[in-house]
Order: sequence, then structure tokens, then C-alpha cells
Amino acid sequence: MNILTDFRTHRPATLADAVNALAADGTLPLGAGTDLLPNLRRGLGHPAALVDLTGIDGLGVISTLADGSLRIGAGATLEAIAEHDAIRTTWPALAQAAESVAGPTHRAAATLGGNLCQDTRCTFYNQSEWWRSGNGYCLKYKGDKCHVIVKSDRCYATYHGDVAPALMVLDARAEIVGPAGKRTVPVAQLFRESGAEHLTLEKGELLAAIEVPPTGAWSAAYSKVRIRDAVDFPLAGVAAALQRDGDRIAGLRVAITGSNSAPLMVPVDALLGGNWDDAAAETLAQLVRKTSNVLRTTITGVKYRRRVLLAISRKVVDQLWEAR
Repeated sequence: MNILTDFRTHRPATLADAVNALAADGTLPLGAGTDLLPNLRRGLGHPAALVDLTGIDGLGVISTLADGSLRIGAGATLEAIAEHDAIRTTWPALAQAAESVAGPTHRAAATLGGNLCQDTRCTFYNQSEWWRSGNGYCLKYKGDKCHVIVKSDRCYATYHGDVAPALMVLDARAEIVGPAGKRTVPVAQLFRESGAEHLTLEKGELLAAIEVPPTGAWSAAYSKVRIRDAVDFPLAGVAAALQRDGDRIAGLRVAITGSNSAPLMVPVDALLGGNWDDAAAETLAQLVRKTSNVLRTTITGVKYRRRVLLAISRKVVDQLWEAR
């Protein structure tokens, strides 16, 4: 049943105009709408207005800067990111992550900003209006309890974006514009561990661009598991970046997605300075297990999702170690 309600659409020409429009109550930003519009059709939100960002000149530009870093406008499509020669050559983990999202027609429209700021998901939330009303609304929208953990006072819907963990291990930063001006934060700080309020953007703020530093001696990769080889969100995803010095782990960053209400960095300092072997892989698995919080938020069982999360954590680092 389609219950999309009426709303106004603003199409600003500048970021400043977009910020002004988003300051009004009941407004939401709109890129390609590949995440937002299906939710609205299911009755998940009733905005008074959408602020269409596609008319802002330069918002989709991808460029390499004089210092060797990469700047990607929030309006750049995932297809453009996945096929960009410099990204594929120098930041291949980012290209891998972008290329793994949904299917080719989706990637041709979906934007970087939309992918990063996508809504959290849950099998009790992403349903039709009649299903949700018949089974009792959830804490994320209209209800007063979480169906995943009934006695919880917070929502446990999970974040399933692919690009965020890749950017996190690449030490990327997000440029945010809003009523108070511009600020820059690490990509990890875009998120908080709350399924209902997982973004840290303030009212009127929007993501303008991402800057990725030169890779230097780091190599990185992203891997995911999903039910089908295309279209589906990740049941679990892992990005890793490695610096290898002979038989020593000189640097390691690991980020996970699909398991928590936000993409999270895994604390891996215990592995630095050592060799990558079976013992180190087991230590990493325990660190990932401790960081993750896999719950009943998808149609796939918790035990399976947890097992594949641990398995691909080792797989990604194995590949990076052998490649160096």
C-alpha cells in the first residue's frame, strides 16, 4: 500500500540556500532518494518539505588536491566513485565499497552523502504501515518499545552502509556545513550508537564533502557478506587498513558495519608490533566480537551474522598481509 503523503520540494542552487531551507521544521535533505523515498512510501516519516540537493553546482565533484589527498563532494554518485581512475588506483578500498552497494542502476543514482547518512534498518521497522500497526509500532518510529530488546530504552536498528567503514580506516574526514558555519570531523564522528538517532548532524546541517588523505604506506580493503551477490544490504561488512614492516604489524585499522547502530572502529592496538599469524587472527576475532553487538534486526540468524563477521575480519587482513 502506497501512503506517500504530500510535501513541498525546495531545490536550492547553493549550500547556503540549502542550509537555510533545512533550518525549517519538518524538512529533510534529498539526494537521489534511493533510501529516503522507499521509506516515505512505507509511511516511515511525513516531512513537510524535502530539500533537493541535486541543483547545487559542484556538489558531485571528485578531485585530487595538491597535497595528494582526495576530495569527494557529497553529491558524487557511487558509480562515479567506483569507476574513478585515481580512486581505483590509490584508494581501492573506497572503490570496492562503493561498487559493492546494491546494483548498477542504483549506484548510477545513489550519492555518497545519501549512502553515508542512510537510515538504520530493522526487520521490525522496515515493513509496511499495516504490518507495523498490526504488530505494534517500535521505538524507532511511533512506538514506545524496541522489539529487538523489549525492555531497552533505546533503539537497536542497525546501520548497513558499505562506504563508511572504508572511509573510516582510510582516516577520512567529513566536511559539514550548517547555520553555525563549516566544521570538519573524522567520518566516525558522523555517527552515534543509537538506532533512532544515529547521525550527529545538528538541525540545518548537511554533509558537503569527504576528504581522504594520501595513503602513504597504508593498504586497505573492504569485504562484505549478504544474501544475494547484488542488491542486498550487508549482513556484515569489514574494512581494514594495514601498514606492514617486514614481519611486523606497523599499523592496523579495522571498522565494521551491519552489526551495530553505527559503523564502528575496532580497537586493535594489542596487535601492533606483532606478527600476523593464527594467534593474532584469533585476537582480532575476539576484539571484533567484543566491539560488535549482533542482534535480531535482520531476517538472517544472529549466530550466522556473527560468525561471518569474524570470518571476514580475518579474511580482509589476510589479503592485505599477503599483498604486502
